[in-house]
Amino acid sequence: MKKIVTFGEILQRWSPPGAQRIGQGYMWEGQFGGSEANAAVSLAKLGNPVSYVSRIPQNVVGDACLRQLRSLGIDVSHVVRGGERLGTYYFEKAADIRKSLVVYDRKGSSFWSSAPGMFPWQEIFADTAVFHCSGITCAVSQSAADATFEAVKTAREAGLRITCDINYRRNLWKYEGADAHATLNALMQYSDFIFGDQDEWEVATGVPKISEEGMMADTILDLEAYGHYFDEMHRQFPHCGEMMIGLRNQLTTNHHTLSALLWYKGTIYKTKIFDITHIVDSVGVGDAFVGAYIHASNKWPGQPQRCLDFCVTAAMLKNSIVGDFNLVTEEEILELMP
Repeated sequence: MKKIVTFGEILQRWSPPGAQRIGQGYMWEGQFGGSEANAAVSLAKLGNPVSYVSRIPQNVVGDACLRQLRSLGIDVSHVVRGGERLGTYYFEKAADIRKSLVVYDRKGSSFWSSAPGMFPWQEIFADTAVFHCSGITCAVSQSAADATFEAVKTAREAGLRITCDINYRRNLWKYEGADAHATLNALMQYSDFIFGDQDEWEVATGVPKISEEGMMADTILDLEAYGHYFDEMHRQFPHCGEMMIGLRNQLTTNHHTLSALLWYKGTIYKTKIFDITHIVDSVGVGDAFVGAYIHASNKWPGQPQRCLDFCVTAAMLKNSIVGDFNLVTEEEILELMP
């Protein structure tokens, strides 16, 4: 089986315990996480050979990070060591009507200073079937964005399947000349599969979203409207044969509805809307969508409905797990699939 390669920045996630605010953080709980690493963990947990590529400092923190990734079955032999420190983010959990809060501290990190020429992509892509990237890598710094485009161009030349999570993070696009719309749109031009929520698609394409803010478990989605929407997306990204919109309605901190729509080679597929009433941790739900879809589409090619049902169920399950990583098995997902 050929491997899957993911590329991005892994971070230290720090949270005060329980529902405390960041200003109450006299004690902190630390974990590792980050979108592309989260996708790699999902894929490895589902039984895929996965290689994670990043730039991590040559110190004990970097050692601990790599040790955890190895323990989860991920190949880290192509991680480049260097730079000053691991990036971090501070996460304040949501509570009742109060939303969650994220504060990034990534400027000056090892990955922030990554650049073209640091990663031997032709060597990395040997015996590879899929390359997964994310808009987050392009938001960190101009040099990280340049390294990302070097990777996708090499992957395209090598004939790999390229999957892209739009992953727009407004608070990250701060460097001089940063243009989220233009950069994300350009990245998506290389992609065979694109995932994003309604807001992310709007930023990347300039096309107004179809709002599902009131989505409940019994909501009937307007598939005709989405048909026109996906027609426009396909016009913008003619190379892409598979596109997905993640749909989530946050009724309260602990109660969300969750679903997705898949456009697969001209046909729209829908699945059950999950009603999730006891959320433990919703960080990484989008990464769970992506990892599970890549796995499913490799295992059951030409079965888009099954693949969509599988990835939405995986994303639903992520809400039950503390931390960034979706530590669920294929068997657990199949047991709950609609």
